[in-house]
Amino acid sequence: MKTALALSLVAAAAAAPFIAVAHPSKADNRAAIQTLEDQFATAVRAKDLDGIMKVYAPGSDLFVFDVVPPRQYVGADAYRKDWKGFLDMFKGPIKFTVSDLSIDAGGKMAYSHSIQHISGTDAKGKPVDMTVRVTDVYRKSGGDWRVVHEHVSVPVNMDTGKPDMSSAP
Repeated sequence: MKTALALSLVAAAAAAPFIAVAHPSKADNRAAIQTLEDQFATAVRAKDLDGIMKVYAPGSDLFVFDVVPPRQYVGADAYRKDWKGFLDMFKGPIKFTVSDLSIDAGGKMAYSHSIQHISGTDAKGKPVDMTVRVTDVYRKSGGDWRVVHEHVSVPVNMDTGKPDMSSAP
């Protein structure tokens, strides 16, 4: 009896590395990122800077190309200052929508691209209305997805050199 038990334990230990471990499916990962993007949109509409920054990787793991200078933002602290300045330029509520969101997620890395539209009134009472293209790269760490790279852009009219802030298709 002891021999049979010992052999069973040895067999179980030997098989342990081959036992399937449940990993989130691509659909589960996409759903988690969709939820993250929904939380982001809610935070932007509420002008909730802390809520906005929750979607981004902390510390120096974040790298961003934004439509406004400087050319790049390295680290969450630098990008937080950019977001604060952006939110501070609005007087009153912000209207913000994310459309055409496409997410591909697998393993510990994912990416998305979307069209984001924001409008409102600036501190001087002038209307603000802009549409940008956004590509995000996410990394999963500790079970949570966070943006580690973001690229925000607008098309440029090559004849005039001016940005197309309405970004119509």
